[in-house]
Amino acid sequence: MREPDRFRAAVHGWAAGGTDVAAAATVARELAGALSTVVLVEGFSDQCAVETLAERRDRDLAGEGVCVLPIGGAMSVARYLRLFGAQGLALTVRGLCDEAEEGFFRRGLEQAGFGTDLSRSAMEALGFHVCVADLEDELIRALGSAGVEQVIDAEGDLARFRVFQNQPAQRGRTIERQLRRFMGTMRGRKARYARALVRALDPAAIPRPLDRLLT
Repeated sequence: MREPDRFRAAVHGWAAGGTDVAAAATVARELAGALSTVVLVEGFSDQCAVETLAERRDRDLAGEGVCVLPIGGAMSVARYLRLFGAQGLALTVRGLCDEAEEGFFRRGLEQAGFGTDLSRSAMEALGFHVCVADLEDELIRALGSAGVEQVIDAEGDLARFRVFQNQPAQRGRTIERQLRRFMGTMRGRKARYARALVRALDPAAIPRPLDRLLT
């Protein structure tokens, strides 16, 4: 297992608690010595998008001491912020979340001592950025529906997408909603398209939250 993956596994075990929490905390503390920054994201597809953009920009995140950590949903963010604070691993923390989960991130930051009554701009100043409505929506908007369909075609899924569009539940939806739903209908597809869409973006059209996170 690669060191970033070992660190993620150890932190997840530490955050989950249970009988192995002490061992997981020990491993996390040992591996944290090679890190300077942890980027908290909600899920694996968000991790894929961030790491793919870093690759496009010739950034070696591991070499820079940066680990992108999916936390399995925004409701867990306060717990993870405590682990990385002064009483935990004492690492710099940044983050990316969906608009619907902004409140969880705001409260988590406030509970961890990052400020009070934080606005979105104040969260951005702390390095925490909000996607509208989520990262998939940001990427679809940046590429345009026609551009996303070109990516789907290149991935060999265009015929499947056409069948999906013909389903009764999809016929009344906008193509943007169809595209978002299609990407989440099969295990692994959301992460695969996070990578593919980021690779297809014009450098000048990177969604602002993703761009700012890596700047």
